[in-house]
Amino acid sequence: MNSHLLSWVLFTPLIGMAVLLVIPASKKNLLRIWANLAGLAGFLVSLPLAFRFDKHAEGFQFVERADWIPSLGVKYFIGIDGISLLLVMLTTLVGFLAILSSWSAIEERVKEYYAMFLLQQTGMIGVFIALDFFLFFVFWEVVLVPMYFIIGVWGGPRKLYAAIKFFLYTLAGGTLMLLGILTLY
Repeated sequence: MNSHLLSWVLFTPLIGMAVLLVIPASKKNLLRIWANLAGLAGFLVSLPLAFRFDKHAEGFQFVERADWIPSLGVKYFIGIDGISLLLVMLTTLVGFLAILSSWSAIEERVKEYYAMFLLQQTGMIGVFIALDFFLFFVFWEVVLVPMYFIIGVWGGPRKLYAAIKFFLYTLAGGTLMLLGILTLY
């Protein structure tokens, strides 16, 4: 686990989501309990990052690198520095607290809500630890999909208007980001 600690932190919410999808939708309390356990596990798995991070070392730490799409030069390349460490720790802590605080607030489509939330948490962690432009772009887009559904299904009174506006703005921003990455490539 020590050599791939960052990958464990990244994929713990995704593993929690995969197990959540197996639980029947009719068992709302079991879904809530499992989502809270997955959120807590995500935070607990990230704690060793804070304790093992050497604040006096230069550069990125906990670096992992593997070829992903070698023909394009795209790599699974992740690591953290001091700022991304704080952002990852904040994401895992606030993610757990947000899942816990939605225990009684979400009454319809409970399974889908928690699945979207855990997928979004995986994407946010990925955005903070990605050291490859294309990998960053993939995680950025992963964050936007569940956010669209969270806004559109569980949002406020004008949720559809807000979801469509969110989609249009993020589509424009994502397109410009992809063009910038391709220009740099």
